[in-house]
Amino acid sequence: MGRAFQNRKESMAKTADAKTKVYSKYGREIYVVAKQGGTDPNSNLSLRGLIERAKKDQVPSHVIDKALEKASGVGGEDYSVARYEGFGPGNAMVIVDCLTDNPNRTFGDVRACFNKAKGKIGTPGSVSHMFDHCAILSFTGDAEDATFEALMEADVDVTDIEFENGQLTVFAPHTEYAKAKQALIDAFGETDFSVDEIQFLPQNTTPVEGDDVALFEKLLDTLNDLDDVQNVFHSAELPEPQ
Repeated sequence: MGRAFQNRKESMAKTADAKTKVYSKYGREIYVVAKQGGTDPNSNLSLRGLIERAKKDQVPSHVIDKALEKASGVGGEDYSVARYEGFGPGNAMVIVDCLTDNPNRTFGDVRACFNKAKGKIGTPGSVSHMFDHCAILSFTGDAEDATFEALMEADVDVTDIEFENGQLTVFAPHTEYAKAKQALIDAFGETDFSVDEIQFLPQNTTPVEGDDVALFEKLLDTLNDLDDVQNVFHSAELPEPQ
């Protein structure tokens, strides 16, 4: 599992426009998570993890506070989750997670990205069955046995635990995210998670070569430029940059 694992943190670009996009995506996701599970990070662990991740990516406090303030009010934007699946250049599988207030617009925008990169958008479930939907929690430590015991005592359905370069990484089904994180906090106290995410990890990777490499990178760039797109997951194995 670790071989397929990629830490897909939003990269902080140097331009103001790119930073604004990152802030907007975090703000929208914080709003939705807080609206669904409450605005108190102490009782909404998904929100707590999201806020911690936003701060690590240097999202200003006023962006976070504004999203929480909007979520605590009545009404507000009516965002819904939309997931699109398809095949990109080189036949690599792609999953696109969105938050949108207009699914028809978002579907059209996502489909256009696939078309421009000579890819093909598919039907729901066409590729997601080839991915594992995982909660991933990584932190500094070497107490692999104690970590496993803590998760077992909390009745967490652990998929895998890996220790590499001084980091312990716990993999669990996405439905176990809150329970797994709480179990680790209970066992080790306040923990600085270097990875605290829910991701789709491909069960197998797809080598992308030749002209398809540039096309696939174009697909990723155009998808990530869309305001409604929150995350893009894929099975592509791209060459290392020269």
